[in-house]
Amino acid sequence: MPHATLPPPGFQALILCGPGASFTTFTSSPQDFPKALLPIANRPMVWYPLEWCYRMGVTDITVVTPPESLQAIEATMSQDRHLTSLPAPRPDILAPKDLTHEMGTGELFRLPEVQDAIKGDFIVLPCDIVCELDGAPLADAWMIEEAGLGAASGGLTESGKIPMGLGGEKLGRRGGLGVWYQTKGEGSVKGEETDFIATTPLPAPIVPPPSDSLRRNISNLVYSVPTDTLKDITEENKCLPVRHSLIRKHGRIKMLTTHRDAHVYFFPYWVIDMIQRNESFESISEEVLGWWAKAGWQDGLGEKLGLRQIFQSAESFDGEMDSSQIQDTDIDVSTLSSTWASETDSAPTVSLASRVQNSNIPQAAQAITKSSKLTVPPILAYVQPSDPSYPLIRRVDTAHLLLTVSLRLAKLPSVEEAGKDTASPFAHQAKIAHKETIPRRCRVEAENSLLAENVTVEEKTNIKESVIGTNCKISEGARLLRCLLMESVEVGPNVQLTDCILGRRCKIEGGSSKSDDKTVLKDCEVQDGQVIAWGTEAKGEKFMRFELGSDGGDSDGGFDNEALMDEPQEGAS
Repeated sequence: MPHATLPPPGFQALILCGPGASFTTFTSSPQDFPKALLPIANRPMVWYPLEWCYRMGVTDITVVTPPESLQAIEATMSQDRHLTSLPAPRPDILAPKDLTHEMGTGELFRLPEVQDAIKGDFIVLPCDIVCELDGAPLADAWMIEEAGLGAASGGLTESGKIPMGLGGEKLGRRGGLGVWYQTKGEGSVKGEETDFIATTPLPAPIVPPPSDSLRRNISNLVYSVPTDTLKDITEENKCLPVRHSLIRKHGRIKMLTTHRDAHVYFFPYWVIDMIQRNESFESISEEVLGWWAKAGWQDGLGEKLGLRQIFQSAESFDGEMDSSQIQDTDIDVSTLSSTWASETDSAPTVSLASRVQNSNIPQAAQAITKSSKLTVPPILAYVQPSDPSYPLIRRVDTAHLLLTVSLRLAKLPSVEEAGKDTASPFAHQAKIAHKETIPRRCRVEAENSLLAENVTVEEKTNIKESVIGTNCKISEGARLLRCLLMESVEVGPNVQLTDCILGRRCKIEGGSSKSDDKTVLKDCEVQDGQVIAWGTEAKGEKFMRFELGSDGGDSDGGFDNEALMDEPQEGAS
């Protein structure tokens, strides 16, 4: 008798693989070694968002990459043992012909190939996200709050597929959900990029959620902007400007400055229409979320974003919109309501599916919807508490974070130690792949280190809090403290390394312990294939073949984008 099967969750996931602008030491040739393949705790970076999707039951996954990195990613997907061990089906790899490393994520989602790939409600992830938190509770919370039960797509066909053309919007208009995490506390990095967000609490439920429910940490997002942009706004205005309309709309507002956008989003299908209609949107995190959040309380903004046409399925859009059209307007505060839609509106609203032809809408219904008040679906925010007992959520988009997160994952108990049922999803089978090859006259702290397959460790070595990749050689007398070694690195005799990241196939030459010369590197990065001569002493240096562009953090999965400056706001308080 065949087993009963559940319908698919109705989501598809898009993982954005950018260039790694802040990893210039290791990703200077994205056609050979793009950011998505950098190792985090001996696994390719892209493994982490892929594993997260499979863990929550999402198997319709598309990896989006610029064409120049396509060959390298395809080869690694078919050869790396960590990636080939992931469940079937394998993810699709999409390389739009016009996609470049400089393109913003807003423009990326307007590319025809990406538009065609999205068939329903979708999840957006960066390739550099490391998230221990199971995605299923997040999906459940989104579906419950946004009336998405019965499959997130709003209903499947008899064959179990998402209805083509309905785009996951069979009935109603759902909002979205984003994820933010605390940057302070254990494992924090000085100077790490943060975002300023303002949230308001959800209505109190009739039945309180369970103590372990994520709903306790979910709220409505009403403002979102990078902290650097906020500093520019406050310096220009000599204060923190807050709109009167925001205060009138929401009596309780929480403002957070030490959290960061994880760039993990659950979106209903209509968001694609909004991005396509607003060509000034360069970034998902800044423009899309920022303007969407404000449209919930700023009258008239939803109309300017074209949301009425989207929700009522207008076939045409009157004129293309640029950033000059998104501006502040005089608001009649007497018409504002304390809820998303007034219960005393004179005309009932008609909730219609996106991309339904106007010819299918009765003329009377069209007249009603045109005269009704526009209801903007909320964008929800899951804000990870700062308690260290909560699962790890972290973007790894700088070299310092690459080292810090790798060392944190190295401390996780292995599957052998914790057991398959209780081990972290990021735990390795063993901390040291081949324990029998480690000589007795050396010190390797297995509780906080990872040694991959085919690693050669000679006598009198000292390895503490380090991650060592496959085929590496650590020669006699070498000392490693808080280091990350990629594959096929050779560390010579008596070399001393502290807080260093060594690229693939590089060599750190050693020498006699009695020599007056010493190789001592602290807080250094060594590019792939580089040879560091015996006697080199350096601190905080990058050893590269040539100088590259300026160092800077990525956003939205690695694609560069320009911030759309928020305009001065009235009613400063």
